Amino acid sequence: MRGSTSRIQPEAVIDKRSAKQFIRINDKIRAREVRVIDENGEQLGILVPFEALKLARERGLDLVEVSPSAVPPVCRIQDYGKFLYEKDKSDRAARKKQKIIVIKEVKFSVTVDEHDYQTKKNQAVRFLSEGDKVKASLRFRGRQMAHRDLGYNIIHRLITDIGDTGTVEFMPRMEGTTLHAILAPGKKVQAEKEAAAKKAAAAMPAPAKQPETAEPVAN
Repeated sequence: MRGSTSRIQPEAVIDKRSAKQFIRINDKIRAREVRVIDENGEQLGILVPFEALKLARERGLDLVEVSPSAVPPVCRIQDYGKFLYEKDKSDRAARKKQKIIVIKEVKFSVTVDEHDYQTKKNQAVRFLSEGDKVKASLRFRGRQMAHRDLGYNIIHRLITDIGDTGTVEFMPRMEGTTLHAILAPGKKVQAEKEAAAKKAAAAMPAPAKQPETAEPVAN
């Protein structure tokens, strides 16, 4: 039997295509003057956009407005395609920090047999290894309320058997007729997932520079 799942959604993320509309480059930069940084990070001072764009094109690069709210706005001479790639990479990293929190529930009973216990325990270990939290719950029925110590023994055994795979976020406690505890992935599991994510991000190739699309001339 599968454990139930609940989710907590992260903050809304702006569509990447919409975000790109706010990035001004080359002829789209409207400020009277801009502070310019070259492709090596050197300050070139304050220039009019025409002069800054001329420098960028002489180097086969773009003029990208990286800080429009500054006075004057800050522009950087760089490859626009590479700039979008790096921005997308940093946005993905930020979204991972807003990761959806998933809680998988594993249910026990006071009369659970050894085979069923091992099945549920293995489910909990798998969920934690995948980076999800686990809610271990046990419901008392009728006269079972007189033997709550049996329920506590089962949940405490689960915590012990899981070991370093999980860490106790909420110790076992009663809510009505249900005993439950919340387990989070252990530090080792979290470290392995973060290392795998960084490795995958580093392995992504940078896109080739795309030619700039000319804007239609207004009549």
